[in-house]
Amino acid sequence: MMQTTLCYIEQEGQYLMLHRVKKKNDVNHDKWIGVGGKFEAGEAPEECLLRETLEETGLRLTRYRYRGLLTFLYNDKEPEYIFTYTADGFEGTLRECSEGELQWVEKTRIGGLNLWEGDRIMFRLLTADRPEPFSLKLCYQDDVLKGWAELSGAYEDLLQ
Repeated sequence: MMQTTLCYIEQEGQYLMLHRVKKKNDVNHDKWIGVGGKFEAGEAPEECLLRETLEETGLRLTRYRYRGLLTFLYNDKEPEYIFTYTADGFEGTLRECSEGELQWVEKTRIGGLNLWEGDRIMFRLLTADRPEPFSLKLCYQDDVLKGWAELSGAYEDLLQ
């Protein structure tokens, strides 16, 4: 089981997005995602969030909010559990990222980017600004979303 964090940093109606174009053999190659990464031994989700955000962006988060858990199933790989956050407080200077190109993107333009299909579902949950965290399960075969379920509260959908 792999555990990771994912953060969408907000500023003036925009999210900081990472266009993953620099790493080889990257399941996220050419996709636009938030920032984050894998837990190190003994880390709590928030410690991973703060470390990964600083490493990838140069920004130190000062205010963030846990938004939900993504369960990401991809082909026959081990499941990935992604602790998802938004942040609207930070300090520091944005720097170049070794994993791709960082860019502030208007929230209204996010849908036009090359995203994982399941991220479109997740963005609907983020913009709903629900008080409780979500739990979203996404099942992929290569880049095709084969099934999903929004498991927190009311059941929404699960494709066979």
